[in-house]
Amino acid sequence: MLDKLVNSLDFQSRALMLRAERQRVLASNIANADTPGYTARDYKFGDALRTATGQGSSMAVTMAPAQTSSRHMELPTIGTLNSDKPELGYSVAAQPSLDGNSVDMDRERANFVDNTVRYEAALRFINGQSKTMLSAIQGQ
Repeated sequence: MLDKLVNSLDFQSRALMLRAERQRVLASNIANADTPGYTARDYKFGDALRTATGQGSSMAVTMAPAQTSSRHMELPTIGTLNSDKPELGYSVAAQPSLDGNSVDMDRERANFVDNTVRYEAALRFINGQSKTMLSAIQGQ
């Protein structure tokens, strides 16, 4: 019985952590909107949540990018099995810019607001679940 309660809270906490990570990524995109050559990053929340909960373990394994020259920088692999961070992808620019920046401010703002609302909804859900469990424990 307790496992079902803990699993439900665990799922919500993982979703909340992924929402917080996505908020950080979106904020980084917005902050670098005027940086020449910056490529916007994001990830698919549904895929990341399936990976975090173990439902999509095949998506969790990523290979390190191949270095074809000793002068290339090593790129970190973000979506590995040992990491809770999702695998980041690159956003495709809707309108190419002269400076090579792929941040679309309208899209980033919309994603930021949407993610904020969903983050707050997850918080309220966890809060409601905690209050329900507490009242059940207290017998009220």
